[in-house]
Amino acid sequence: MTQEKEYVIEKEKPQIPKIKVERKDGEPTAAFKGASIAALLIGVSSYLIGLFNAGMELNEKGYYFVVLIFGLYASVSLQKAVRDKEEGVPVTNIYYGISWFALIVAIALMAIGLYNAGSIVLSEKGFYAMAFVLSIFAAITVQKNVRDTQKAREAE
Repeated sequence: MTQEKEYVIEKEKPQIPKIKVERKDGEPTAAFKGASIAALLIGVSSYLIGLFNAGMELNEKGYYFVVLIFGLYASVSLQKAVRDKEEGVPVTNIYYGISWFALIVAIALMAIGLYNAGSIVLSEKGFYAMAFVLSIFAAITVQKNVRDTQKAREAE
């Protein structure tokens, strides 16, 4: 038995020229910036749409709205304090501690509010929790991107 070797001649694929995107050293890509902003918009808008359509009293809706805003502010404040400390920018221990405390309180208020909410079904509680977490994470990421972009442009 002879084994015949089969030779396959591959055609050369035409080379597609790559577009060089000008980006400063350390600056996040446009795709990452866009994804972060999209995640923030999706998280906040879905949370607010869910809140608007919820069958709860106005004071309850107000509570969840304030917890979201507080959580977003606390997360951005904490990210800034951590980043400032890392870069050698003076940050007082009291501000750093308050930033951590505020974020922990915001998350605790959301968890306690959802745990005690008798008028909300479990799936709706999960929806609010996930939209809240997505919003906080995205706010931190957007703040980081703003800082990285600013630092890259200043280094220029």
